[in-house]
Amino acid sequence: MRARSCVLGLSILLVLGGCDRPPGDVAGPPIVEVRAGDVDRGCALGLGDAAEDACPAEPARTAVEVDTSVLGEPLAPCSLAPRTGYFRDGSCRTGPSDTGRHVVCAAVTEQFLEFTRSRGNDLSTPAPEFSFPGLKPGDRWCLCALRWREALEAGVAPPVALAATHSGALRHVTRAQLEAHALR
Repeated sequence: MRARSCVLGLSILLVLGGCDRPPGDVAGPPIVEVRAGDVDRGCALGLGDAAEDACPAEPARTAVEVDTSVLGEPLAPCSLAPRTGYFRDGSCRTGPSDTGRHVVCAAVTEQFLEFTRSRGNDLSTPAPEFSFPGLKPGDRWCLCALRWREALEAGVAPPVALAATHSGALRHVTRAQLEAHALR
């Protein structure tokens, strides 16, 4: 097997055997299937002498397209302890494979954890098989925008770190809603 570094956005991940781990494999940061034309996926050969066309190159992207906060500034990190984000890089960035749109950086509360558990998504129980430590009140986590909106409508929306919340959240909630729940 050859070692390759797979590039997902701005993260570089080392994988043995190429870019063939299935989406959702959470043994480490997810590595998704690479297809030409995907905006947020690519593969660059970093360690071997294999031909450059083994994986298509990542198309050029700008920070404005994928790494901007709801404040219009570069996206700040959300949390490295616990390590959050769809790509588990500490950031609430997103891409085509992130169907849940994990773009809202929130400091979870006990009320929110109970609410999301009641909806079938238990975020407080550790799941070591997925390298998930379980969350406790005060932990920052990249939440699905629609779950945050659902919590807002139920009156249990957790506070939000605006500088670490991806601009993509604005497709599901308003800036005013987020600002009303900004971390102080």
